[in-house]
Amino acid sequence: MSSTNKILICTGIFPPDIGGPASYAMTLGKKMSGDFSVTVITYSSKASNPDDKNLPFKVIRVWKGWPKGLRHLIYFSKTYSQAKKHDVVYSLNAVSAGLAALWSARSRKKKFFVKIVGDYAWEMAIQKKKSSFLINDFQKTAKKGMIKILSKTQYYVCRKADGVIVPSEYLAGIVKGWGVSADKVHVIYNGVDFKKADMSKEEARKKIGIPGNIILSAGRLVPWKGFKMLIKIMPKLMEISQFFRLIIVGEGPERKSLESMIKNMNLDRKVYLVGRKSKADLAVYLASADMFVLNSGYEGFSHQILEAMAAGVPVVASAMGGNKEVIEQGENGFLTRYNDEFNIIEAIKGLKQSEELREQFIKEGYKTVEKFSVDRMLNETVKLLTG
Repeated sequence: MSSTNKILICTGIFPPDIGGPASYAMTLGKKMSGDFSVTVITYSSKASNPDDKNLPFKVIRVWKGWPKGLRHLIYFSKTYSQAKKHDVVYSLNAVSAGLAALWSARSRKKKFFVKIVGDYAWEMAIQKKKSSFLINDFQKTAKKGMIKILSKTQYYVCRKADGVIVPSEYLAGIVKGWGVSADKVHVIYNGVDFKKADMSKEEARKKIGIPGNIILSAGRLVPWKGFKMLIKIMPKLMEISQFFRLIIVGEGPERKSLESMIKNMNLDRKVYLVGRKSKADLAVYLASADMFVLNSGYEGFSHQILEAMAAGVPVVASAMGGNKEVIEQGENGFLTRYNDEFNIIEAIKGLKQSEELREQFIKEGYKTVEKFSVDRMLNETVKLLTG
């Protein structure tokens, strides 16, 4: 056993709340608890959860119902207390959990690592309409107010960390651009353990109640995910096949805007916003799909692409961020220009008209997924944290 015996994981979200960091924290906690003593501290929509008693590690919850400043103070207090009892503090973000985790680790003279899966300041700037730049250009712009504070917080936490874990070479470049020493930045690709649904396309379509040639997309309903463009091109796609239907899985602040767009374009029975889905339900939607299309202006590393490949669905994705590290153009999928109407339509048309290409993308997609196993991700993470 390593000299590092006790790991404190600090996260902003944990089951039963849904999200990538929540699933990651749960999986990492279970993996590490066999050889290490693990504690997870999290913000939580529930003050307590009886299911925590069945876990092989301790979970400390900070209720989100507390006023903002107070809950952050409580989170810091609990993190500071727990840091004394642990050898390593690992934060799954740089802001809501990261600052408290860093200060606690440094005060207790413990090793500190942070995971960065995106630029939180940029995401907030886009959502609050403080910027219209994509992430690369945003890095070069002057920040003001709260966005400046968020940016400086990220930079500070990453620079002070013993190590920064990122899920792609693309994000490694972003973090290095924040002034973080290259030898502190470690690329550990996310792993996928997606289980495909054991049913035919016809059975899946019957189960979800949507017939036709299904184009599936998924992600948080935010501006940079490019869902508006997918809706906009639907009339032209239906000239290629009148049976095309677009299904978007996910929830987010753009939902009302997307609903209005669908209504105004008279696409009510052509485009479906089906909300957030569990992994089991998403597997059914993927089983129903002819192709998966991701028109995103930013992806640090896309779970959705790998899940689609694992489900045997051919992929079309924007050549942005970490997508280019997963898809080899024309080999295991198509890469398109973000929000490029003609480019996206041509890629979808090419897949629709070539069964041979669809079969190739499916076959190569399975091979790609094998490279991104959860065990590999967890083993590399444990090695770094405890080395």
